[in-house]
Amino acid sequence: MNLKTYLRVGSTALALFASATALQAQVTVLGWPGGPEEAALRAAAEIYNAKPEVTAENKVDLLFTSRDGFFDKLQVDLAAGSTAFDVNLIATYSIGKYAPYMEPIDLSADASKVFGDTVLKTMQFDGKQYGVPTDLSLHFLYYRKDLIAALMADDAAKAKYGEISKKYLGEALQPKAPEEWTWQDFAANALYFSQSVNPDSPTKYGTVLQMKNLLFNMMVFHSWPRSYGGNWMDDAGKITVDSDAYRKALEMAKMLYDAGATPADSTSYEYAEANAAYSSGQVAAMVQWNAAAADLTKAQAETGSFSPPAGPDGRFTHIHGLGLGINKATDNKEGAVAFLNWLASEEAAVAYAKAGGAPGLTPETAAKLAADRPDLVQVSDYASKYGFVMNGGTSANALTVYEAQAKEFTGYWAGTQDLDTAMKNITASMTELLKK
Repeated sequence: MNLKTYLRVGSTALALFASATALQAQVTVLGWPGGPEEAALRAAAEIYNAKPEVTAENKVDLLFTSRDGFFDKLQVDLAAGSTAFDVNLIATYSIGKYAPYMEPIDLSADASKVFGDTVLKTMQFDGKQYGVPTDLSLHFLYYRKDLIAALMADDAAKAKYGEISKKYLGEALQPKAPEEWTWQDFAANALYFSQSVNPDSPTKYGTVLQMKNLLFNMMVFHSWPRSYGGNWMDDAGKITVDSDAYRKALEMAKMLYDAGATPADSTSYEYAEANAAYSSGQVAAMVQWNAAAADLTKAQAETGSFSPPAGPDGRFTHIHGLGLGINKATDNKEGAVAFLNWLASEEAAVAYAKAGGAPGLTPETAAKLAADRPDLVQVSDYASKYGFVMNGGTSANALTVYEAQAKEFTGYWAGTQDLDTAMKNITASMTELLKK
C-alpha cells in the first residue's frame, strides 16, 4: 500500500496503448487492472453486452494497463483531452484532481436504494456525482474472542483490568463485549493485554498501531478523532484539525505507544506489519482494513470483528472507494451514461459482487448476497451506519493532506516534536492545500 506504487510519475504510454485499443469499441472503459476488481468488471461487462437492448455502437470494451503509475498517467490523458477511453476509474481521494476533466452524472433514484447515500458520497465532489461506486474499503475492529471471553469470566482479572484503567485512563473500567467498546475501552483492553503493563497477560501486546509516516495509516487513524467530533474543516472552509477531538485521539495513541501496548517499532508499521503481528498470536485486538478479514481469521480462528470503537459523537469508520466516471472528452457520452446507469442498478451490483468485487451496498441489497458473499453483508451494514468521508476528503489535494498529517502526527508519536508544534504545522499545511 505504498503510495509510490500507485502514484509514480509515468509516461503517456497509457494514452498510446489506449488509442490503438479504442478503435475497436464504441464505449471504452478504463478499469483498475488486476485482482478482483478486474475480474468483477469483466463479468459485469459481459452481462451488459449480452443485453438485446444494447446496440453494437454502445457495447463496452474494457481496457486494463499497469497499476504502476496508473493515476498519474490517467491525469495526463484526461488533461490532454484524450478520447482513447470514454469511462475511467476514479477514487474517492482523487476525484477533485480529475473533476475538471470529467462529466458529472445524474444517477436514477434507484442508485441510492442499491448503494445508499453514504457510499454514493464517496464519488461526489462539490455536490456533484462523478461516478458509480464499485469497490469500497473501510475498517474493522478485529479481536480475539477467546481472550475476551476468558477475561470476562475471571473476577480477579476484571479487578486487575479496573486497576490498570484507573492508573492510565483515570477511570476504573470493567471489561465489555467489543461490540460495546468505546475508544476508552479499546485503550483499557490494549493496556491490560500488554505484558509491559500486565506481566500476566497471555499476549505480548494489547494492540498494534500503524504509525509509519504513510498516508494510508492516517486513514486507519481517522475513525478515532472523527468519533470525538473531529473533521478536516468546517463548512466555511476553515481548517479545524487543531481540536480537542484530534488532540484526544493523538494523545491516547501516544499513551499506548509509550506504555508498550503496541510494538516499539510501530512507527515503521503499515498494513503488512500490523497483520503479521496480529497473526503471530501476540496481539489481542486492532483496527485494520476490511480487506484483511480472511487472512486474519485464517491465522487466528478465534478472531471476531466489528466496526471501530465509538466516541462521544458516535461510532464511525473511514470509507473510500473506487468507481467509474465519464471522461469529459468522450465521443460517446450517451453510451457511457447508459452503461454507468446500468452499473448503478441492483442487477449489476449483485453480479459485480458475485464475481469478486467489493461494492458498498445497502443492507437490503447485501442481504441478497448473504449466501455468496457474507463478508459484504457486514461491510454494507457498517458503511451505511457508520461510514464517513472527511470534509475535503475528495478534494484535489486530499492525498497530499493525508501525507502531511502522516508526517506531523508520526513525528509527535515518535517524540521528535510536541503536539502543539504538530498542530501548528498541520494547520498551516492544510490551510494551503485546501484553500478555495
